[in-house]
Amino acid sequence: MNPDLDTLAARLYVTVDDLLKRYPHWAPRRPVVGIAPQLSDAELVTLAVIQVLFRFDTEARFLRYPHAHLRSWFPYLPTRSAYNKRLRRSASGPWGM
Repeated sequence: MNPDLDTLAARLYVTVDDLLKRYPHWAPRRPVVGIAPQLSDAELVTLAVIQVLFRFDTEARFLRYPHAHLRSWFPYLPTRSAYNKRLRRSASGPWGM
């Protein structure tokens, strides 16, 4: 465990989670009925920001990193294709791209 990385992940998650609670229209729309995602929107955004900060150029390379170093913070980590699909779908957001 790297204490600096743990601090970064914790602060980033708390900030993103607070922002999504304050501005719920920023979160991706979900159907009323369906399976709840195992990875919260705040966790997804936190992973995406860490990916950018650490300059990982592919999801495949990046997802190996949290499996090895951030497992305590993210008990569920999606497969590469699930992460990619969820990230792309979230990026379109409520503003409709």
